[in-house]
Amino acid sequence: MGWRARIGLVVLPALAVAAAAAWHVAFRPVEVAVAAAENDVLLQVFGLGTVEARVVSRIGFEIPGAIVELNADAGERVRAGQVLARLDGQEAEARLAQAQAGVIQAEAAAQQAAAALPRARATLRQRQQASERRQELVRRGAVSTEAAQDAQTALDVAGADLAQATSAVDIANANLQQARATLALETARLDKHMLRARYDALVVTRHRELGATVNPGEPTFTIIDPATVWVLAYVDEAGAGRIAVGQPAEIRLRSLPGQSFAGRVARIDIESDRVTEERRVYATCDRCPPAFFLGEQAEVTITVGRLARALLVPRAAVTLFRGANGRVWTVEDGRLAQRDVAFGARTIDGRLEVVSGMPDGAAPVVALSDGLRTGRRAAATRGAAP
Repeated sequence: MGWRARIGLVVLPALAVAAAAAWHVAFRPVEVAVAAAENDVLLQVFGLGTVEARVVSRIGFEIPGAIVELNADAGERVRAGQVLARLDGQEAEARLAQAQAGVIQAEAAAQQAAAALPRARATLRQRQQASERRQELVRRGAVSTEAAQDAQTALDVAGADLAQATSAVDIANANLQQARATLALETARLDKHMLRARYDALVVTRHRELGATVNPGEPTFTIIDPATVWVLAYVDEAGAGRIAVGQPAEIRLRSLPGQSFAGRVARIDIESDRVTEERRVYATCDRCPPAFFLGEQAEVTITVGRLARALLVPRAAVTLFRGANGRVWTVEDGRLAQRDVAFGARTIDGRLEVVSGMPDGAAPVVALSDGLRTGRRAAATRGAAP
């Protein structure tokens, strides 16, 4: 046997083994994981945000002055009408005392004018009666005409005196009203030296300390209504279309990572962020912990709907994805195929609902791998994508 024959005896079996191995790799059934229809699938969207308060007030004095009294500090709860701070008001107090004295003086003048009015009326009646008697006596010829004229003049003077007394009463009452208005004005001016809480509140920040001089409008305290605390979450517009007020939400606080709190969507801003393309959604908490911290990071998961039964594929298993449709690998009668399908809802974990394009008996592949080829035999196993 020549050397060529001996080489053939060695090489040909090796080639046969290699060919058999290549055929086995290329044509043996490939193992793939496929999706099965699921029941009662939750449709949820996720938002990341912070704890905020709907009613926040930065309050300060309307007038300038030096703070001489502070009655609240950060973290304290205050009642509506409670005096939180007071400015030096000696000058205002002096003006108020002057206005009070003016009211007393005006009241006395009004009483004096009112007391003179009955006397003027009585004098007028007396002069009128005297004038009538004189006129009767003139007709009888018992007295002279001059006497009757004197009686009429006295009556006219009494009428003028009554008119003057009535005017004096009106003037005195007007002066009293002006004095009372001045008193009310000075009382209001003095009240501006006191800073009061407009509602039951929690003090977040005290911006000024005792003895500090403040200007009008500068905040002295920041207060919030603790009953209006909620979570502001930023939700991607791509998943925000189904969100509606009243939908259930699950809230998780960063400081309590092991707990979740039930809540509901309370408000949806009508203006989205033009840069981040996110929608602002506010969720209230039904039974959140009593202690809260504004600005704390929070996670909100909102349930926007349910699917009674759905076939879902991961986004990573879709090729030629165009938002509402794409192409998926399928196992049909034990062999691989590709189908163009349409998608509906999207789950929070990124899976897409297949709504059309899938023939009966076909199962979509949930994970792409090497070796996928149209027509190749496939061994399908039920399960989620790895």
